Parts: sequence; structure tokens; C-alpha cells
Amino acid sequence: MTLAINGGPRVRSQDFPAWPQFDHTEEEALLRSLRQGQWWRVSGKENTAFESEYAHYHGAPFAVTVTNGTVALELALQAAGIQPGDEVIVPAFTFVSTSMACQRVGAIAVPADVRPDSYGIDPEAVRRKITDRTRAIIPVHLSGHFCDMTAVMAIAEAHGLVVIQDAAHANGARGEGGKRIGDWHTLACFSFQNFKLMTAGEGGLVLCPTEELRDRVYLYSNCGRPAGDRSYNHTVVGTNGRLNEFSAAVLRAQLARLAQQSERREANARLLSEVLAAESRVTVQGHTAHATQHPHYMYMLTLNPDDGRVPDRNRIVDCLIAEGIPAYRAYQALYRIPSFWLAPAPSTSQAQLIAECPVTEHIAAQGIWIHHRALLGSVEDTLDIARAITKVLG
Repeated sequence: MTLAINGGPRVRSQDFPAWPQFDHTEEEALLRSLRQGQWWRVSGKENTAFESEYAHYHGAPFAVTVTNGTVALELALQAAGIQPGDEVIVPAFTFVSTSMACQRVGAIAVPADVRPDSYGIDPEAVRRKITDRTRAIIPVHLSGHFCDMTAVMAIAEAHGLVVIQDAAHANGARGEGGKRIGDWHTLACFSFQNFKLMTAGEGGLVLCPTEELRDRVYLYSNCGRPAGDRSYNHTVVGTNGRLNEFSAAVLRAQLARLAQQSERREANARLLSEVLAAESRVTVQGHTAHATQHPHYMYMLTLNPDDGRVPDRNRIVDCLIAEGIPAYRAYQALYRIPSFWLAPAPSTSQAQLIAECPVTEHIAAQGIWIHHRALLGSVEDTLDIARAITKVLG
């Protein structure tokens, strides 16, 4: 069978469901926010309402909306008291914002390897990275799958460390015993960038377990100015991280359909994994026993050697795209990104980190992810993903 990239017929003659998805709900929300006549978060109502709704949905008492997920991480680090020179342990396999946020506040991001099943941070690797300068851990719920929060929290408690969850992929995820992100009583950061499970094009949010932390996040996001201040009393060096009212209104509409979309994605992802279980040339991202609800921001898999031959991952991604599948290369390992080595950076060499992170090396080199919109279609749409993977690998 001739591949589409070589002129053959495509597996998919039609595109998958579009993303972002919207309807009259978003239109009405935008008109509502427009007609209130107050488009600034300090005087409008949409941000305040969305913060309350989102916090409740995720089991947290407080939330602060901000401009994007990267800023959310920066503000959470500042609110938690992370100082220049402090070490923050992060997964070696994650989007660069996780480590870049640490650098932006002057802290040193220390990569730890991830687990081969869930791609979440490996608790044993975390333990090996702790020094007398370690102040925090940022576990990432990669692709929306809960990492082992029980182990991470136990390590943090034993060593007096702050935990900040990077939940940019995990809107609506549930972990051990059905626990939501907010049920772990940590700061947690979300993204509403255009690819994410909820979106207003851009946007972010920080869940806060206490009113004190909520006030500190808000303070740093509001140019260092406390809520209700009328005397320009800027008490800390902050930034303008405020989200506008139009974006907050759209996100309220997006939240209303998150559960239904997650249910469909989970069902289709389960079907796809069952079909691909017979394909020896790929390994699908697994889930820890602590993950009970998977919103599936990405559907991830890694390529396996075929008769001893190492697959050309980049070529395979190009072939899948030609077949009509929204496929992407996996992230680079953090320590292979040039900006990671700009100050502040760890004293460990790149070669040493490569040796310490074999799982990250494999996923980064052989990982493929498929956009979650492909899981919002029908059963036949889902089976087309498997057909395309089998066709290309063959």
C-alpha cells in the first residue's frame, strides 16, 4: 500500500473535529462581558465568577486567573517564596515552561527522570536530586494523566518542600480515590492556550489552597498592588498578569462542556489503546494506579525498534500527518534545549543528565503525540488513527 506522503490515498479523507470548539454559549458570554461595561478584571464580574466555578470544579477553595500558564507557574513560585538560587526539581520530560518559569524567578530547575509507564516524574529520581538547596518540586500531569502524587507529597513532607502542580494538561483530571487537582492542597497551575482542553486562545489560572496564598498570587499578578488598594501601594515587585474579562467569559463557557468532552476522549482513547495493544512496534503511554480520570490532552505513544532497526520518528510523524492524523513530535528533554543552560542553570553537565535520564531520552527521541481533537470524533474516526499508524509502520 502506497503511503499518502508518496502519492497514495490518505487514510482520512475528512478532517477530525475542529479545535477550538464553540457555539452560541461563547457568543452569549462575550456579549455578556461586553455589555457589563467593565472589561478590566478588577472591576468586572467574569473573572471572579470563573475563578469560583473553576476552583469548585477542581476541589480547591480559591483560584486566581492570569494571562497564561507560564505566568501562572512564575506567580506560584513567587507566592510560595521561592528565591533566586533555590533549587526546584522538575521532570526532565515536560514542556519548557516548567523549567523556564523557575529560571524567570531566579531559581535553578533540576531535572529528574520520569517513569516509563505514565511519563510522570519518578519519585525515586526525585529523592536522588534533593540537596540542601532544594525548596520545591513541580510534578507535571503529562497529557492529563495524574502522576504519583502520593509519593511526591510524602517526599515533600519528609524534606519540608513546596509542591506546585503543573496541571496545564490536566483540566478535570482525577487521581487516587477520585481526588481532584485541588484536593491535594497545593498551588496548581493551568493553561488555557489554544491547544489546551479549555481555551480562550491564551489564559492561565492558579489554584490556591489558602486565602493567604490566593492573596499573594493576586498581589504578584497585579503589579504588586493589593486588592482594593487606592493609594498605589505596590508592596512587592510583581507583574501585570491580569486576565481580561472577555477571556474569562469564554472560559466559563468552555468549562461547561469539559466533562462531556473528557468522557468522549476517554472512551475513544480506551478503544485506541485496545486496538494498538496488538501492535508490537508501539508502546502507548500508560497510567499509574493513582490516575482514575484522564482528560487526554494528548494521546501519546513511543516507537519500538523493529527487527533491531531504530525507527525514524520524525519521518513517521510526517507520514501520519500526510495520512490525515494530527500527529506531533514529543517534547525535547529539557536539558537538550539551549535556553535551559542560560543562567540560572544547574552545575550538572548535559552529558551527566543524559546518563541520569534514560526514560526521558527514549520518550523525547521516539515519542509521538496526537492532538486531543482526534479523540472527539466517532468510533470509526478513532479506528482511523490505528489504521494510519499500522499503515505507516508497515
